[in-house]
Amino acid sequence: MTLDARKLPAGFGRLWTAQTVSSLGDGVTHAALPLLALTLTRDPMALAVVTAAGTLPWLLVGVLGGALVDRWDRRRTMWVADAARAVLLAIPAAATALDVLSIPLLAAVAFLLGLGGLFFDTAATAYLPDLLGRDPALLQRANSRLRGAQTAASGFAGPPAGSALLALGRAVPLLADAVSFALSALLVRSLPAAPRPTGGARESLLRQARAGASYVFRNRLLLGLALRPAVGNIAFLAVETVLALFAHDRLGIDTFGFGLLLTAEATGGLLGAGVASFLGRRLGTGTALTCTAAVEGLAILGLAVAPNPYVAGLALAVCGAGMGATMVLAPSLRQAIVPARLMGRVASTSRMLAMCAAPFGAFLGGWLASTYDVRTPLYAAAGLLLTMTAVTSTMTSNRRVEAALRAAATADDPDHPESRDPVQKSAV
Repeated sequence: MTLDARKLPAGFGRLWTAQTVSSLGDGVTHAALPLLALTLTRDPMALAVVTAAGTLPWLLVGVLGGALVDRWDRRRTMWVADAARAVLLAIPAAATALDVLSIPLLAAVAFLLGLGGLFFDTAATAYLPDLLGRDPALLQRANSRLRGAQTAASGFAGPPAGSALLALGRAVPLLADAVSFALSALLVRSLPAAPRPTGGARESLLRQARAGASYVFRNRLLLGLALRPAVGNIAFLAVETVLALFAHDRLGIDTFGFGLLLTAEATGGLLGAGVASFLGRRLGTGTALTCTAAVEGLAILGLAVAPNPYVAGLALAVCGAGMGATMVLAPSLRQAIVPARLMGRVASTSRMLAMCAAPFGAFLGGWLASTYDVRTPLYAAAGLLLTMTAVTSTMTSNRRVEAALRAAATADDPDHPESRDPVQKSAV
């Protein structure tokens, strides 16, 4: 039986269902929370506080959170995080019913939801390779299904459902999301137990967090995998900051048309997630990652020169496809080569870099648009993405990827004469 013919274990179906249900709830809240805030205030800064609060946990405790996940039972971390988020959402729902909802309360809820998401996402990333035995082919297939379901649930179904539920009552979308978290917690709790990480239990948390971060920065392959989303976030946030203005002023797109434009990008993301495994097999993971990064840069360049909404929609769909494939291939590779004892810290370090980079992109896009022209941030983003592709192409080459996978295979065999740290063996 070939690697590609192997079936995903039964436990994966429950994990997939749990994350899909949770993503649907996330999409509901993603639409409902800012709309709820809008019923309380029209102050743009107050609205921005609610939006920003959800990202703060990654900036403040990202690597420390990964170190904690590497100490804790990962399955338990996931279901406790979702159960806590279900209970948390009852607070603003009750405040809404009692008419005492406020912006500070919404911001606090957004922060705590983000904190729960940090622990759940990091633990899920670390748990998946344990569930699949670190099999690279199975990891690509699993991440493709997870990414596709997440995009469909949180990107397509969730936001319109959140808006519709809000029309039934301000507390309804919050309660719907609470139910989704509760169902996810029950499903995750039924998953098979994974081996608990060992080693370093007596080390200080800060020392373990620092070790996880240095593990990423000391290896060119892992650093290349982390740099792409970090630089990519700068570019994509620069585009996102001015996209509505660009669509309205230069393409003549109204509010409904702008929604269709974003749907085109999400549709491309679904397609990219679906073909990621094929690209990895056909081109090699390293070459596939370089190609998808180049596609993203060229697509944003196409968006910058788009003469009409149709070309712009096609460019965003192509960009979404590149992003969707990248977000399957890169995490799958990381999960296959990083030792289980470090998986939480490596994943959270990479995610934190990406989250920290995002505000710079928003500032860059706004400054370039106000100083020069609304198309300028798009040109700058395309240049940044293509430069990043060239710089990281050798860092994530097929040769490095294959060496890291071989090293990981020998590291998993304690009787192998060359068994040692797979990342350090491949860091040449």
